[in-house]
Amino acid sequence: MEDTQMDEGNVALDTPATDVFVPPSIHKPATLAGETYTHFSPVPPSLLPEAQDQNPSSTTDGTPSQTGPPCVLGVDEAGRGPVLGPMVYGVFYLPLDQSDPLLKQTHHFDDSKVLTPAVRSSLMQTLCTASSDLHSSCGWAVSCLSARDIGSNMLRPSTSAAYNLNAQALDATITLIQGVLERGVNVREIYVDTVGPPATYQAKLARVFPGTRITVAKKADSLYPCVSAASVCAKVTRDAALEVLYEARAAAGLAEKGNSAADAEEAEELSWGSGYPSDARCVAWLRRNMHPVFGWGPECRFSWGTAKDMLEAKGGVKVEWPVDEEDENSRLTDYFADKDKDVDELGTWFGTPAGLEAF
Repeated sequence: MEDTQMDEGNVALDTPATDVFVPPSIHKPATLAGETYTHFSPVPPSLLPEAQDQNPSSTTDGTPSQTGPPCVLGVDEAGRGPVLGPMVYGVFYLPLDQSDPLLKQTHHFDDSKVLTPAVRSSLMQTLCTASSDLHSSCGWAVSCLSARDIGSNMLRPSTSAAYNLNAQALDATITLIQGVLERGVNVREIYVDTVGPPATYQAKLARVFPGTRITVAKKADSLYPCVSAASVCAKVTRDAALEVLYEARAAAGLAEKGNSAADAEEAEELSWGSGYPSDARCVAWLRRNMHPVFGWGPECRFSWGTAKDMLEAKGGVKVEWPVDEEDENSRLTDYFADKDKDVDELGTWFGTPAGLEAF
């Protein structure tokens, strides 16, 4: 897996704010344990079929329609390239006719990569505030793919089926969309920021959701407000998860060194920054905190070249695991025979052969 590189400006924008809003999508025990999980916000009552009961629309045969208002759903991710922290996929949905007016014109959502950490955090906090128009009209969900699980899936033995990052991303996207549909939301249109060739990705999703209009495009997070909002949900969740992981590691380090290490200057030196390999703070943190046997904790993607190269170059202990040699031509009786002697397989199947002198 090639590490994604970023210039200094993008690294600054990608570094979590020190006071980042911690959304309800942060499941702290799972995050610290390196577990992958999915979080769905409550569906606004206005988007559920029951909301239509007071003024039910009629179908062609005169029976009341049980579907909620037609909605648009956007999909985007955050943290595909970093060596530290989870990759987070986010979805965001709201009524079709409110997408531009509410998201673009009122709240000015944009691709999370061009918004400052403070603006992203503020938008997410507004979304999670019960009295806001975003909270009453919109729903969202995220899937946090932990660094540990990303690495273990990509480092499967060669005898296992490959499960690369694109396949993991597609599965996360499908799980999130299915979860929204299962909760009763009437999703009519889906917009996705592409992973790989747009046409191929769109065809895969269309096979899973044949009744929905799907558009997969490059730079979708800049073109479609619902995708911009999904990118904010994913990015703020990743930022907060990165902070939760860092605080746990920093607390453990300070406990070992004593309170004298708690001054602001040293705390800044210990920071791992954005988690990207092109961030000097991230690389420095990896070098300082590498265990010779275990490397790092569940915050690290061991399948990334940065981690693998560092373990080899810095003198990590190499462990040789025995390989099971399976012989497809093995016979059942091989488990009972002494391989150092010539054995008559059929003659010894029912016991030890007896000579004539036994009679």
